[in-house]
Amino acid sequence: MSRSRWADTGLFLREFARDPLHTAAVAPSSTALAAAMTLPLPATGEPVIVELGPGTGSFTSAIQARVGGRGRHLAVERNPGWAALLAQRYPGVDVVVAEATELPALLAERGISGVDAVVSGLPWVAYAPGRDGRGLHALLTEVLAPTGVFTQFAYSWTRWAPPARRQLADLRAHFAEVVISPTVWRNMPPAVVYQARQPIPMR
Repeated sequence: MSRSRWADTGLFLREFARDPLHTAAVAPSSTALAAAMTLPLPATGEPVIVELGPGTGSFTSAIQARVGGRGRHLAVERNPGWAALLAQRYPGVDVVVAEATELPALLAERGISGVDAVVSGLPWVAYAPGRDGRGLHALLTEVLAPTGVFTQFAYSWTRWAPPARRQLADLRAHFAEVVISPTVWRNMPPAVVYQARQPIPMR
C-alpha cells in the first residue's frame, strides 16, 4: 500500500470513530471497486457527473480517468476537511461542502438541468426520508436525465441486513432497472455495486 493510501486509511479510521453513522467505510475503496462504480459512466460526449460523499477521492480519481477531462464533475462532500483535501488533489473538479439533499439547489446554481451519472459513496443512512417524507432516491430521480445512471456500493456482508434490504427495495421503487454486480473481492471488505437506470419521477 502506498504512503498516501496509508494516510487516507488513517483519515477514514479517525472519521469513522468520530462519526460512524455518516462515514460509509473504514478505509478508502480499492481501485477494483472504483472501476466497477465508474464503469457505466458515458465514454463519449460531455457528461455531467455528480459524486456524492467522495471522501478522500478513490472514486474521484476513477471518474477523472474515465471522462478524461470531458464534461463537468461536481463532488458534494459534507466533511470540510475532506473537501479541502479533494479540491487540492483534483483542481479540475468542482468540490462543494454541502449535504447530498442540497443537490437540486447546487445544480440550479450552476445552470445544470440534467445529470448523466451519480456516483455515490454515501452510507445507507443518508438515504433515509427527510422531514418532507422523501428520501434521497426520490431526489435523484428528479436530477438525473432519463438516460442517466446511478451507482452505489454496499459491503457484501451487510447486503442481507434489514436496513440494506429496505434501501434496495426503495431503490427498485425509484428506478425501473436495478442491476447488482458480482462481488468485488479485491476490496476490503468485499463489496457489490448497484447500477440503477431509468429513473421514475415521483411527481
